[in-house]
Amino acid sequence: MTEPTPPRAVPGPPRPGPAPAPADDPGTTAEGGSTAQQPFEDLDERPVAEHVAVFEAEHSRLQRELGTIDQL
Repeated sequence: MTEPTPPRAVPGPPRPGPAPAPADDPGTTAEGGSTAQQPFEDLDERPVAEHVAVFEAEHSRLQRELGTIDQL
């Protein structure tokens, strides 16, 4: 006979995310999207020397965002 598996913790309700940016926020695009959500949109217009900084900034942002996910 097999042993029953121990009960697992049940995750709680999701945490509220950031509030949407107002339409007149300078960090939004004409389509209503946030420029922070599209960091690579103008990468081809930037000098190659700036590409590393853009990727590092996005990597840091993703680490912060993913760090808020509850551990199971």
